[in-house]
Amino acid sequence: MNSQETHQEPMLDIAIIGMACRFPGAKNIDEFWHNLRNGVESIKFFSDSELQSAGVAPTLLDNPNYVKAAPMIEDIDRLDAAFFGFSPREAELMDPQNRLFLESAWEALENAGYNPQTYKGLIGVYGGSAINRYLLNNLIRVPNLDNPYGFSSEQDFLTTNVSYKLNLKGPSLNVQTFCSTSLVATHLAIQSLLNQECDIALAGGVTLHVPQQSGYMYHAGDITSPDGHCRTFDAKAQGTVFGSGVGIVVLKRLEDAIADGDHIEALIKGSAINNDGSLKVSFTSPSVNGQVDVVVGALDVAGISADTISYIEAHGTATEMGDPIEIAALTQAFRRYTNKRRFCAIGAVKTNFGHLMAASGISGLIKTVLALKHKQIPATLHFEKPNPKIDFDNSPFYVNSQLSEWKSDGLPRRAGVSSLGFGGTNAHVVLEEAPELEASSASRPYQLLLLSAKTDTALET
Repeated sequence: MNSQETHQEPMLDIAIIGMACRFPGAKNIDEFWHNLRNGVESIKFFSDSELQSAGVAPTLLDNPNYVKAAPMIEDIDRLDAAFFGFSPREAELMDPQNRLFLESAWEALENAGYNPQTYKGLIGVYGGSAINRYLLNNLIRVPNLDNPYGFSSEQDFLTTNVSYKLNLKGPSLNVQTFCSTSLVATHLAIQSLLNQECDIALAGGVTLHVPQQSGYMYHAGDITSPDGHCRTFDAKAQGTVFGSGVGIVVLKRLEDAIADGDHIEALIKGSAINNDGSLKVSFTSPSVNGQVDVVVGALDVAGISADTISYIEAHGTATEMGDPIEIAALTQAFRRYTNKRRFCAIGAVKTNFGHLMAASGISGLIKTVLALKHKQIPATLHFEKPNPKIDFDNSPFYVNSQLSEWKSDGLPRRAGVSSLGFGGTNAHVVLEEAPELEASSASRPYQLLLLSAKTDTALET
């Protein structure tokens, strides 16, 4: 395929018009970009006294294989229950993942500039969460507690709860594909928009580990890191660390976004999902062929050549098996289009705060959208010497180990984002920087000052 050709019709492009997140070390999008730009690692390392106060057994603290680290998010015990119409009792029983996702959905729509109560189109919701650890670790141990398995505690109600509370009447669908959940949800949201099932779609995921203030046991050969750091693609990589986070993007058909005057953060040119099937070492093992097919599938949908992609946000678990397989698969996929070497930067947000499981894919997507917006590629942390099993010199890729200007070379800046799930469901999304829209020639003597509040009283205050 000629690298200059673009076969996809613009009417098939999807605009990202809003975002919201709460990731380790970042309460919002601005803080997230600040951390990315400045190479901040947002993994908390605990003292023994902190862990003791959280109830960690002394026998664990003395175990040399107990890693005293975790990526955390703040204020998981807080909710403006009245804002969303919850009683205090409902708030107490509710899975914190469900309310974090609900709060982020509100923030994402507000970021996009839409009031769901007055918007006349259909808004859909696609997302997934991790297992309800709040229920397992807290509620089922409370004596005489009536029905701890209420509606607000169920994974099945993650998205429908958002639709109910925000009065959204488009499709409302839960997605569960383990690590790839939120990027698969994004793909399904895109398909829903292209099929005219909704006019706006929310897509994302949430994972919350409770109690957050605790470490984990390291076992040699396991997926977890022995020191609490995630060293993707590096020779010292030995695994990842699991943490908490939530992220949501707001999607809209590009032609509608332009017509409605929306602020466009970036474009989605194409996406694809698939499954590895059984031709691999084990159920949880990655597959080269499956990853090759999903990347090529997304590029084909986008109608572009791989040699116009200048950044890949990898799944990047920093495992001995996973990283070499992912680079081998990406190389095979790119080799169907180009023989060029070391022209495409590659990175992984997991080096900043570990693996967010159901929120993993959306964290990589939001990172890449911000990089496109700011025309800078953040550093992949902890990279010193490449994994000896990865042949970067003969691949299209180089690890972006420091903040760098994202040069365009006369073409739109484009990127790919991968997310791979235990069980073999893979997802890949092709992004492009937002189009430069012509500014209005009409001059106005006044500027709008926009205020947002839940009630008239709050607005007046």
